[in-house]
Amino acid sequence: MAAVARTKGVPTEVAFWGKDTAQRLAREHRPADLIAANNVMAHVPDVNDFVAGFREMLAPNGTITVEFPWLVNLLRYNQFDTIYHEHFSYFSLHTAAALFERQGLKLYDAQELPTHGGSLRIYGCHAAAAKPKSAALLALEQQERAFGINTLAAYQGFAAKVRRVKTGLRRFFLDAASAGKTVAGYGAPAKGNTLLNACGIGKDDILFTVDQSPHKQNHVLPGTHIPIFAPEKLRTAKPDYVLILPWNLEAEITAKHGYIREWGGRFVVPIPDVVVRDAA
Repeated sequence: MAAVARTKGVPTEVAFWGKDTAQRLAREHRPADLIAANNVMAHVPDVNDFVAGFREMLAPNGTITVEFPWLVNLLRYNQFDTIYHEHFSYFSLHTAAALFERQGLKLYDAQELPTHGGSLRIYGCHAAAAKPKSAALLALEQQERAFGINTLAAYQGFAAKVRRVKTGLRRFFLDAASAGKTVAGYGAPAKGNTLLNACGIGKDDILFTVDQSPHKQNHVLPGTHIPIFAPEKLRTAKPDYVLILPWNLEAEITAKHGYIREWGGRFVVPIPDVVVRDAA
């Protein structure tokens, strides 16, 4: 991706972000007025060094924006399949604020985003910057307190909700097999691999899955070895059910592939609970 960016005239570094990298870039270029980190902080083993890099690179009155899936929604909507090997951390607003404060930074604004089943975009700056907390940030802090994100109670019962999905999905596949119905998947996201492997669903249950990315086509899903094809495969195979693995894109997928109703096909959404929907 860096090579492609360079061919388009976008100067791109290939390096792990952290304090040392930020100090070097600040010397070679200049401090940044804006640093944007979208869906990356959860992938970092040393988050303290990562955020220290923001401090080193940020101009005195600059802004940092960071986006990440919100832990409150992970718990609230049973998004256990978003827990997988690429992620080291799962953030609440409270933990992100504490992480920033530890490195001489502070949060002054935040907003909710619909991406990835519900994310936060936080806005940070140097602790000395004259940027008071926004009403939106205060409201989200209150929402977390009301949810009890810093209490054990917020996490109790999560395992039971996971087991409910596992039981529901297994029951769906048993019923489909008993009725002689066929099932295909849509998508090959990382979260789908967590879901299928956790639930014990494999290629004996799902004929194949499809994905728009040519980089994923003609390969297989890790663990389950379910083959991945281009979306056109749905039209030729005409499965009775299509299990949507990237459930956060349900609206887009059902709108684009509503043609499965032509042969009586239906969609299956696994999170937060297993639901079968008619094609629109």
